[in-house]
Amino acid sequence: MNDYQVIIIGFGPSGAMAANLLGKAGITTLCVDRTTEVYDKPRAIALDHEIMRLFDNIGLRESIEAHVAPFDLSEHFGASGQLLRRVGMVGEPYPLGYTPTMVFTQPPVEKALRAHAAQWPSVSVLLGADVTAVSNVADKAVVSLRESDGTERNVSAQYIIACDGASSGTRERLGLTLEDLNFDEPWVVVDVLVNPDKLDRVPVNSSHFCNPERPVAYIVGPENHRRWEIMLREDENPRDVEKQEWVWKFLDRWITPDDATIWRSAAYRFHALVAPQWREGRFFLAGDAAHQQPPILGQGMCQGMRDVANLCWKLQAVLRDNAPSELLDTYGDERRDHVRELIMKIKEIGAVLCERDPEAAIRRDERILAESDGLPRTLFRQSIIPPIRHGLIDSTGGAGTGELFPQPSVTSRGGKGLLDTVCGGGWRLIIDAQPFGELSPYISDKAHQIGMTILYLRPENLPANDDVMAFVEESGILRRWFDERKTSAAIVRPDHYVYSVATSEESIERHVEDLSARLRRVNPCPDTMERVA
Repeated sequence: MNDYQVIIIGFGPSGAMAANLLGKAGITTLCVDRTTEVYDKPRAIALDHEIMRLFDNIGLRESIEAHVAPFDLSEHFGASGQLLRRVGMVGEPYPLGYTPTMVFTQPPVEKALRAHAAQWPSVSVLLGADVTAVSNVADKAVVSLRESDGTERNVSAQYIIACDGASSGTRERLGLTLEDLNFDEPWVVVDVLVNPDKLDRVPVNSSHFCNPERPVAYIVGPENHRRWEIMLREDENPRDVEKQEWVWKFLDRWITPDDATIWRSAAYRFHALVAPQWREGRFFLAGDAAHQQPPILGQGMCQGMRDVANLCWKLQAVLRDNAPSELLDTYGDERRDHVRELIMKIKEIGAVLCERDPEAAIRRDERILAESDGLPRTLFRQSIIPPIRHGLIDSTGGAGTGELFPQPSVTSRGGKGLLDTVCGGGWRLIIDAQPFGELSPYISDKAHQIGMTILYLRPENLPANDDVMAFVEESGILRRWFDERKTSAAIVRPDHYVYSVATSEESIERHVEDLSARLRRVNPCPDTMERVA
């Protein structure tokens, strides 16, 4: 008998989110971390609406909102200091129900994540304990621990999630490696708390100073928190530039020691790394243990959150709902390529913003201004997050498959609010009722057998009975989503990614039957189909 169903090694943001997701599902979980307190300085500073949706799903959104602010306008300045363009957010109604991009203060948010994880009855937390060994043994995974009082013991689980950071000891003990995607740059990150009466001395908007002599990113954090990310020259010693003397000399064009307090200054070499293999037996890598990316666009913590959101619902399916264990292979297949694709996009953007060749930088500036008739224009951020392109999605594709499904504000018999809150999570079949009408009892029964909720949008012509979960939306987000993809129904996974789309009752029936089979057996022809079919 295993001690736990899941053990999480590392109780940082990714590990704490995993604990919350598993705790909400009632999975017996142990969280282990060698530290006893949350690191008191910020590292991550950005999150997006997909991650806020996860916070909301676990019941934590309201508790952290005081530490989160919109990440709105960003300005890009060229080699000569000229304004090249502005980049802003799309306006309301927001596609997932929250501001698409945000900044946050990490220590209080991470503390809230940890505290929330510990309140689930099925979650135990062990802090101040070192992991000294790991092993796959027959039908279980074993972790050897040394606790703060020197006690040594072994604990076992059916599965282990390694969220123990960039220098992951678990990854090393398992013999797993990271592939280098050819990015290696030295930067110093400076976090500053500006005196409230001196905020007028720093830029109002976040900025990229695209000077080839020294590219710099400036980020407006919540309240009086401001961050500078400063590229270093190869001849500069990282230890020297962390010192306050160097930092204040750099910042003196804006502020002085009388105007602000340095919260943190830390030199890093930013990398682009992805693990080719995310699973070894009953062990899974997640977060920085599985990948690292440049800080441009602030996707580091978000990627770790996506990892555990993808993995935890699959663990729940295997541990609680009798899905085949091979379902868990789709985790690495999906996340590895998703992470790799996003990193390559980040590298492309970084190459433009951080051009070091002076002549190339001048040409870049001329090109950007020429594209807007010589005047700076305002662009609006569109999602750069790629869809899932293979794995546990419909292999026949269709516009919308693999994308994040929107979350409008809706009204149903259950009340009014965002879609997840009003209509619940898990597997969902969401149907535009106007072209479809009510589904056949056979499809409804088949969907319910695999735990799928059927939701009807715009159910004006449907009978109002207790077997039908129906809703209307206020903003037309879903109608536009369906219209733009020329479809009328979507099967949505528990992590909010679209499994399949459909335009007829026959295609819905086929997708539901295919999904039922994929959640219950392994495809006997792995050479021609996905690993789980």
